[in-house]
Amino acid sequence: MGGYLKEHSRPPAFEGLDAQPYTVSMEVEQTGNLRTPYRGFLVFPRWAETGLGIVGHVETEMLADGRSPEDIESRLGALTLDEVKRHLDEAIQRSRDVGDS
Repeated sequence: MGGYLKEHSRPPAFEGLDAQPYTVSMEVEQTGNLRTPYRGFLVFPRWAETGLGIVGHVETEMLADGRSPEDIESRLGALTLDEVKRHLDEAIQRSRDVGDS
């Protein structure tokens, strides 16, 4: 994913298993854990079918723990686009399962 971002200067776009358009961003947050003070996950903004705005989002569970934001960004950036797409579809399915509860 990191290679795509560098090459195209924009996030990759995907069609989710719900047939909706998504992009992806890497997110890093602090944990309070002294051994791994940062963790990271992916957020997938869902775009209006017209492309004129964000109308929702889904996100992954935590995918990486590390010692610095750069460590997390490097690990998330190493994901292939196929892996990112799989995470998107899993996040969509998880949101559906929560809605069914």
